[in-house]
Amino acid sequence: MGEMAVPEPDTAVVIPAKDEADRIGATVTAALKLPGVDLVVVVDDGSSDETGRVARAAGARVVRHSRNRGKAAAMESGAEAVRLLDEDHPRHLLFLDADLGETAAAALPLIAPVRAGEADLAIAKFATRVKLGGHGIVVRLARDGIKRLTGWEATQPLNGQRCLTRAAFEAARPLAHGFGVETGMTVDLLRKGFRVTEVEVEMSHRATGTDWRSQLHRAKQLRDVGLALAAREPAVDQARAALRPPRR
Repeated sequence: MGEMAVPEPDTAVVIPAKDEADRIGATVTAALKLPGVDLVVVVDDGSSDETGRVARAAGARVVRHSRNRGKAAAMESGAEAVRLLDEDHPRHLLFLDADLGETAAAALPLIAPVRAGEADLAIAKFATRVKLGGHGIVVRLARDGIKRLTGWEATQPLNGQRCLTRAAFEAARPLAHGFGVETGMTVDLLRKGFRVTEVEVEMSHRATGTDWRSQLHRAKQLRDVGLALAAREPAVDQARAALRPPRR
């Protein structure tokens, strides 16, 4: 049997990163080895360490925010950088977390359904799940909200590892603020008729701890997910529509 053909480059990886100098190099190196990936863009979102320098040394294109603007803004900046480098055929966008390290190499199953035209958005389902203190409250809020608004039940609704077509990304804009970005994206695309699927992958990232910084992180997640869902409630949508000035 002959070797499996390597796909033509058609996918760009976008990695939002803040103060991840210790892991970003390994994440970028692994991402660049994914078949069909010819571009990795790291968005250094106001880091105070050497994240940008390490990412560039590993082979990534780096976009820097002078101050921390949050995950959604970093995703937007990364996608825009890819668009500027795209030629005739828009690349698919694979969003990965900065702290995946070598496990980013396991992202190929996430690209496959999008590349094959079977899904518009593929969301990772980590095969090995890390027990996160307090994190379950946010997951339940996101899962229940997505199901209530769309009828679709997500296993890991907050998973940031997701691959989507450029058309799907544009349809999901403007992205929900901060840590509400994944929840908002899933709801918006399902409502617009895009095909969303979950794919099991052997990836893992650093577990969230239980110190005060971790608790603050979870509080921000809870706030942002709640805001993303509230903005998409039918009653809120109707009120917004009523407040829009009539078209002339």
